[in-house]
Amino acid sequence: MTTVLNYINGKWRESVSGKTEESTNPADLNQGVGYYQNSTEDDLNETIAAAKEAKKAWGNLTGAQRGTYLYKIADIMEQRLEDIAQTASKEMGKTLAETKGETNRGIAILRYYAGEGMRKVGDVIPSTDADALMFTTRVPLGVVGVITPWNFPVAIPIWKIAPALIYGNTVVIKPASETAITCAKLIECFDEAGMPAGVINFITGSGSVIGQGLSEHRDVNGITFTGSNKVGKQIGQKALERGAKYQLEMGGKNPVIVAADADIELAVEATISGAFKSTGQKCTATSRVIIEDQIYDQFKELLLKRTAELKVGDSLAEDTWMGRVHRKVNLKTVCSMLKREKKRGQRYFRVAIRSCMIKAITLNQQSLSAKTIHKRLHKKRSSDPLLLCLK
Repeated sequence: MTTVLNYINGKWRESVSGKTEESTNPADLNQGVGYYQNSTEDDLNETIAAAKEAKKAWGNLTGAQRGTYLYKIADIMEQRLEDIAQTASKEMGKTLAETKGETNRGIAILRYYAGEGMRKVGDVIPSTDADALMFTTRVPLGVVGVITPWNFPVAIPIWKIAPALIYGNTVVIKPASETAITCAKLIECFDEAGMPAGVINFITGSGSVIGQGLSEHRDVNGITFTGSNKVGKQIGQKALERGAKYQLEMGGKNPVIVAADADIELAVEATISGAFKSTGQKCTATSRVIIEDQIYDQFKELLLKRTAELKVGDSLAEDTWMGRVHRKVNLKTVCSMLKREKKRGQRYFRVAIRSCMIKAITLNQQSLSAKTIHKRLHKKRSSDPLLLCLK
């Protein structure tokens, strides 16, 4: 198996801890995907120092010059698309078709932001003083810390890194440990493109050490995070305390509303796609469907029928529609929620529990207390293929 190293100041390096952790395939927990570094605060300090040292020279390049690098990275990613997509599929559990689409999206994002290097960065403002020149311009923040989740291991790192780089910032990225091997595959493309040393840096390790360290470090001028509400709030507070810029993308609880005059077949297909693509493990996933009384039974029966027909299995198999739930903890969360409701005497319809995967559940709202719905399923976010049907 591959052991990936940290990428600091243009070189691949082991952590000073000498320790690594294993990343495994969620479809087969006995199958390892690779090992990543269990980095320390000393590793992080070195990484941030490299980014700080590189920021002046990188910021002094023109936008077009920086864009040339992004175009080259996109071309290299395109050549390596199959390898990146397969690694992401094995490590995260999405189907290969989905990770190929995500990798293509990352390539498109790089090319889009490469083009941004030729756009204006300010305006000239009219003045009443004939001898005055008034204008605005944008300048780089400096060092940007990037913390990314496991559910979109290709697209999210790219859509955070690319805009930071094109506008003259240097980057330190800490990916989710569960998909560290995939992120290393991306950084290899940056390395091959000949990025100047220190402009892009990659470090793996625990969130409590590396993630928290990024949010608290005085030389990190901005931080961008995608992940849980709890951790996002902590990062935002730390950045706020020291006056750093921050951007947070956190959870969602998204409903679909089906009116009585809807095309039921179309509505069911849209609901299934929204709820179960990416195995429901995304903040934009449909987790509730609210149906008008007149069509509730008809909609529910078709939804259950279509859900039961979905092929669940090996993410690399061509005929697999949906891959596995990524983490055991996610599976346990869903199972415990269902168990609680069953003990309360609630009626539910569960379709197919297979290995690390739950496909669908509908609950009859009339048999649920308002308190249960409010606190348990109606408002609680879960990044899983769990769908609540409400009349």
